[in-house]
Formats: sequence, C-alpha cells, structure tokens
Amino acid sequence: MKIAVAGTGYVGLVAGVCFAEVGHNVTCVDVDEKKVTLMKSGISPIYEQELEGLMQKNYAAGRLDYTTDYVSAYRDAEAIFIGVGTPEQPDGSANLSYIATAARQIAENVERDCLVVVKSTVPVGTNDKVEQFIQDFLVHDVKIEVASNPEFLAQGTAVHDTLKAARIIIGTESKEAEAKLMEIYEPFQLPIVSVGRRSAEMIKYACNDFLALKISYMNDIANLCELVGADIGDVAKGMSYDERIGARFLNAGIGFGGSCFPKDTKALDYLARQNGYELRTVKAAIDVNREQKTILFKKASKRLITFSGLKVAILGLTFKAGTDDLREAPSLENIPLLLDAGADIYAYDPVGADNFKKRYPKGIQYVESPNEALQGANVCFIFTEWKQIKDIAPIDYKISMRTPLVYDGRNLYDREQMEEAGVEYYSIGR
Repeated sequence: MKIAVAGTGYVGLVAGVCFAEVGHNVTCVDVDEKKVTLMKSGISPIYEQELEGLMQKNYAAGRLDYTTDYVSAYRDAEAIFIGVGTPEQPDGSANLSYIATAARQIAENVERDCLVVVKSTVPVGTNDKVEQFIQDFLVHDVKIEVASNPEFLAQGTAVHDTLKAARIIIGTESKEAEAKLMEIYEPFQLPIVSVGRRSAEMIKYACNDFLALKISYMNDIANLCELVGADIGDVAKGMSYDERIGARFLNAGIGFGGSCFPKDTKALDYLARQNGYELRTVKAAIDVNREQKTILFKKASKRLITFSGLKVAILGLTFKAGTDDLREAPSLENIPLLLDAGADIYAYDPVGADNFKKRYPKGIQYVESPNEALQGANVCFIFTEWKQIKDIAPIDYKISMRTPLVYDGRNLYDREQMEEAGVEYYSIGR
C-alpha cells in the first residue's frame, strides 16, 4: 500500500521504516531539509537500535523515501499516518498545533479517497476534531476518514516494539476504515484490538499512566523501606512472583522520564480536571515522581558541608539507557542544582553528551569514559543504567575517587560489595 507518514521523530520515523520493512511503499515527510538529507544518506536523526540498518535496507530497495514536499507525498497516498509531536504545554495540556498543521496540509492536497491515521498521543476526542478539521479545509471531492492507532514503543527498543508488538490498537468509526487498517497491519502478523476512536485514544493514556503509577508506587515504597529498614530489592522480588502484579516496572530509582510518561500523566490529569473530575492516583504519581528526581541530591546535601570546589562525577545523562533522549531526565533536575552549589562537574554518557552539551555548552567537563569522570572525584552520582556504568567494579570507585562517595539512582550495585570495597554507598530503598 502507498503510505505517507507526517513527522520523523520517534513515532513517525520508526513507524515509516517498519511499514516499509513489511512491504509497504512509504514516504516520510518532515519540514527540516537537513534532516531529510541526513535520512536519505542512511543516517538516523535519533539514536535507536536497529533503525539505521532498516533505513538503509528499505531506502536501497525503493520502498522508503524522505521528503519535505508534503504536496506530492499526500496527493495520492492511500493512507497517511500522523506521527508529529504533541508536546506538553505549561498547564499540562497537549499542544495540538503540529497535528492541526499536518491535518490542514492533508486536507488541502489529498486527491484520492484516503484514510488518515493519528499515531501521535492525543487527548480523548482529538480524532473527532481532526476529522472535522480536515472536512473544513478539504479542497477536492474525496472521502477522508480518520482513525486512531496509538503507538506503544519504548525508546531504545522502538523497532522491536513495533515489529513484535504485544498487540496493535486501532480505533475506527466505520467498517471501511477498520478493514483498511487491518490490511495495512496484516503483514505484521500480530494481534489486533479494534475499538472505537475514543477508546483507542484512552487506551494509550491508560496504559502509560498505569506504568507511571507502578513506578511511582515502587519509589514510594522504596522511600519507606529506607525508614523502616527493609530492602526494596527483596520486596520487589517477592512481589514479582505474583502473576497479578508481574515482574516488570518494579525497579525503584530516581523517577521516570522520557517523552511519554511525564507528558501523558500530566495530560490525563488535565483532561480529567477539564471534565470536572480528579484523577487522584495519577496526580499522586506526578507528585511522587517530581520529588523522587532530586532525592539523591538532598541526601548528599545532608552528608556534605558544601559542593563548592568539589569534583562531582556524573555517570549517565539520558533518562534511561539505550537512547540519546534527555527529556525529563534526572540529570536535568540535578545538574543545575549542583552547578548552583559550585560543583565542578565531570559528566559521562556514551550517547547523550552531545545533546546535553547543546543545553550546557559551558560549565561542565564532558569526558569519554567513566574512569575519566571518577578520577579524583569527591562524589559520584549515577543517573542512567548504561552497561558501561554497570560494568564498573566496586573497587574501581575506591581506587579512582579521592573520596569514594557514591549516590546510585539506579540501584546498580550490591550494597555489601560496595561497602566491602571501601565505598560509602547510597542507593534507593536499601
């Protein structure tokens, strides 16, 4: 099928590449000419496992192309997927301006009957508005239907999560739209859950916010564990055997980040308030997460007289391993506090340093290895669970650091082993 994809961020680019991989002819549309040139050369603008290889393979096979010419891309597409950003606004609501721009461009240029599919995460009821918006600006006498098809990919495993998804959610208001989406996804050979558009929109938020709740709950329990002398690792292990709970998302740490959970919890909270309802559980998850991100800084502040003039090693800048994404990363909360306190920061991240340098070009030493960050350091903060950081032996902290004082936001180490190595070690919930 001839498919166009609006937007080449995590959602749009991964979707477009995976559609091409299963045999569809795909054109990815972006407004950035430099980005399009980069992608045509086989280079991904985002760090994502497996993505570049599939980009190169399908571009060479003629199934995948990139362009800024949305007029040509939309003109005769059988289906157009909208995968543009819906960033958070100051009040917590989703910014739908990029959705509106793509919808109007589609309306003014499509010249054949077409299914428009919104993959972006949008508030419940947005697809209804998109369909009406397209009808308002439609130029040619063609039939346009809008469907919802939310994504459930995780950054760092996005390609696998698309090609090997647990299920595909489609939300439609007609049998024709349902049949076309079924045809598009048939080559994936995956379970498909077909519901109405508003239910599909809500499924996305309900899933993400449930996982965010699970993370915040475990962080809340971890903080209580510290006060009463329990170990959150033991608690999580005991919980994991209960099939009603499951083993995933039980790791305590310094809060959730990224492009989805923070934004989606706030958006659903906003939607509830706009409808005169309070989602108390979601609000609690937001509050717990906000406090959790700086819990290690607060611990260290109680332990130390000052950060002024101290060499502080930062291990990990991205919000999690496997991505170069910094959105809502704990490093963005803690490093400004450390800088304001006069710390000399030496930061290591295997892929995220360049992005962080765009925000903080001065005042931070960016190093090429964990050891370089640790050498002579007075204190170390671990913010990301990269393998390169996990592989550091406990004794290396003792040998490399001037004062082996480690604050681990990912619980990467055995507490007893760190203490045996002579490291003063603080983690979460232990």
